[in-house]
Amino acid sequence: MKTLELASSGPLQLLCLGAHPDDIEIGCGGSLLRLLDERPGSELRWVVFTANGARAAEARRGAERFTAEAAGVEIILHEFEDAFLPGAHAEVKRCFEELKGGPEPDLVFTHWEGDAHQDHRLLSELAGNTFRDHLVLEYEIPKYDGDLGRPNLYLPLSAAQLERKIEGLMEVYSTQRSKDWFDPEVFRGLARLRGMECRAPERYAEAFHLRKAVLTA
Repeated sequence: MKTLELASSGPLQLLCLGAHPDDIEIGCGGSLLRLLDERPGSELRWVVFTANGARAAEARRGAERFTAEAAGVEIILHEFEDAFLPGAHAEVKRCFEELKGGPEPDLVFTHWEGDAHQDHRLLSELAGNTFRDHLVLEYEIPKYDGDLGRPNLYLPLSAAQLERKIEGLMEVYSTQRSKDWFDPEVFRGLARLRGMECRAPERYAEAFHLRKAVLTA
């Protein structure tokens, strides 16, 4: 099991997994901005599984915007049907096997295993099965289901990092602006709540579920 010290120096190899366009940005966009600020030379693989039609273009723009400070980025956009990922389990599993053959990630971002959305749960399951010896952080997505849990790992954000995240989401994802949950107040409110829970220096944070890690001296 790998460990990661944010205070240490050196570039990172990051793997970001999202079922839908905007999932990665909502779940861990602020954390990515912080990590890329603090770890120059870091590289990413950014994988979205249901990037179809107009949303595919948004997914690519979102990835490019949030990874502008990275030394290298590989954007992988699959075209599975939204809301039907479990029905394509074998094909999605093959995608994960291909990812396993790529650069070794220091940190994997994916969905939380307790998420109410079936697409999200499948990616979480396969990420855990595929990257067994890696540090995997499972992010949260606010939505109608009211399924936010009790995360156990927090990454504080500066006010500027949070605003960059929200600005990017609102500018890139025009197809989502009509939805009442896709709102700056929702994103800012959740970050403020998580910041309060961890007593973040600048009041804001993103929170994650961590299944397993090793504490080293």
